[in-house]
Amino acid sequence: MTRTDTVLIVGAGPTGLTAACTLLQHGVDCRVIDRRNGPASEPKALILWSGALEVLRRIDVADCLEKRSLPLSGASYWSGGRRTGGVRFGALADTAFPRPLCVPQSVTEGVLYDRLLKLGGNVEWNTELAAARVTGSTPSNVSVTLTVPGTGSPAPFSPRWLVGADGTHSTVRAAAGIAFEGSTYARDFLLGDGVFTGGLPEDEAQYHLTPEGVLVVVPLPGGGHRVFFDRDATGEVRPLSDEELQELLTARGPKGWKLESTWWRSTFRVHTKVAAKFREGSVLLAGDAAHCHSPAGGQGLNTGVQDGFNLGWKLAAVINGADPALLDSYEAERRPAALRALRNSDRQTRLWMLRQGPKRVLRDTLLKVATATGALDRRIVPELAQLDPGLESSPAVPGELPKPGTRGGRGGRGAGLLSPGVRLPDTPWQPLHGTEAASLHEFLATGRHTLLVLQGAGGPATAGGPATAGGRATADGADAAGVDVGERTAAEAAELAARSAVRSRTDVLLLTDHRPRGGSDPSAPYARAVDIGRKLTALAEAGPLVVYVRPDGAVGAWSSHRDLTRLAAGVSVLGAAVESVA
Repeated sequence: MTRTDTVLIVGAGPTGLTAACTLLQHGVDCRVIDRRNGPASEPKALILWSGALEVLRRIDVADCLEKRSLPLSGASYWSGGRRTGGVRFGALADTAFPRPLCVPQSVTEGVLYDRLLKLGGNVEWNTELAAARVTGSTPSNVSVTLTVPGTGSPAPFSPRWLVGADGTHSTVRAAAGIAFEGSTYARDFLLGDGVFTGGLPEDEAQYHLTPEGVLVVVPLPGGGHRVFFDRDATGEVRPLSDEELQELLTARGPKGWKLESTWWRSTFRVHTKVAAKFREGSVLLAGDAAHCHSPAGGQGLNTGVQDGFNLGWKLAAVINGADPALLDSYEAERRPAALRALRNSDRQTRLWMLRQGPKRVLRDTLLKVATATGALDRRIVPELAQLDPGLESSPAVPGELPKPGTRGGRGGRGAGLLSPGVRLPDTPWQPLHGTEAASLHEFLATGRHTLLVLQGAGGPATAGGPATAGGRATADGADAAGVDVGERTAAEAAELAARSAVRSRTDVLLLTDHRPRGGSDPSAPYARAVDIGRKLTALAEAGPLVVYVRPDGAVGAWSSHRDLTRLAAGVSVLGAAVESVA
């Protein structure tokens, strides 16, 4: 582990805890502070979508969250007391999480905090960032002052990296002089969690769109529901009483719905804002400190969790010796993702707030048509799920790295299944040695760097020795000298990984479309499996293909030639470690 003064994370909400767990899993210690006296008790955000759940799986908390969740079957839209549209969940392909889960934020934070403790980390509760000074964008440009309980005086501290996960009113963002751009809705939002009677939905969210405002109803795990309303802004911040919530429920909901009691109520204003930049030198912003959203669609927490993981593995790689330029891709990847989430939640919020007759009629008509044609399912659900990382233009996904002197490009051989920045499709396989995972996604769920060596049938005999007639390997992947081409390539990939900056956090797996004729060698420095459906090995019919898959499961780069130094040169984490910047 590195020294604890290398990284200071301000904020122990879902974003900060995700970043801290990711750093620890990648061998980097960190210091986490929070002004609160412990993990959140308020339920706040409820929905975990597929993209965030895949991230949480990589830090080994998704199973625990699933057990404490309520899977949602869909969402429906109502106007004038009639159902005007809806979407069904559960049809998303190539993910272990085809539907969203309802999990109160307090549960998510508690599970993440437990994971942090198991990894050897901790949170310094009741500790506040009293001041921070950022001088330029050069290394070691951050000095902070903390208020620590029991010390009697402010404590100065100079971390190498400062991560602001401290919410909408971020002290870190303000200290770095980063603008927070956007607007505030001229509406109050009111909610209550409690016990209701009268036949409220048991496994779907409902949106009742009325001329007076919206009513959103979400069933909660363990029983009960959340009701959510909007109203003209009044300037009041007090939570509504149960009686006031019942009045709104009667006015906007179906007849017979009755509130029995609540255990949590809140009133708040909603902002739609994004930081002008996510990085200023050694200062990095994530979660609500970098972007804040309407609660529509449950995008905020999900986007923040993915921020934390993206930042965590990149920062760990740089601290362990990867090229510091890797961190430039954090903003390049996560700010566009935040803007997409902002647009999605803002579009839904404005849909709620339509008041005028003609616009309401048009909205209701469009919802009916989009539901009948399946357009809502095809477009809205994937957007909300955030499975598509949208990394095609990122500097951290160079794509195909061709032989010197040949033409390549970001697509090349991989156009389609294999493209820069995309998630590889899941494929079942039969593990032979080095892994018990039964599929690609299960193998990648560890959240480590991966070199995936693909070998199809009849590739070129490139492992040395005389070539067979026509210069190709035999059907079982061996050349004329009996050397398995894939094994040779996988061994070289393992040597490359052992020299890299992330040597202790990189897995190598050889995936072939056949069993080795001499049997599998469990002592090999790589895992091996057989591609049952030949979905991925079909990409390597012309010869072994080495694919670098990032910890987030996205394709970073690939090379089809034996000179793996080309791959190391194109992917910063695979290069030899440079002087540590910790």
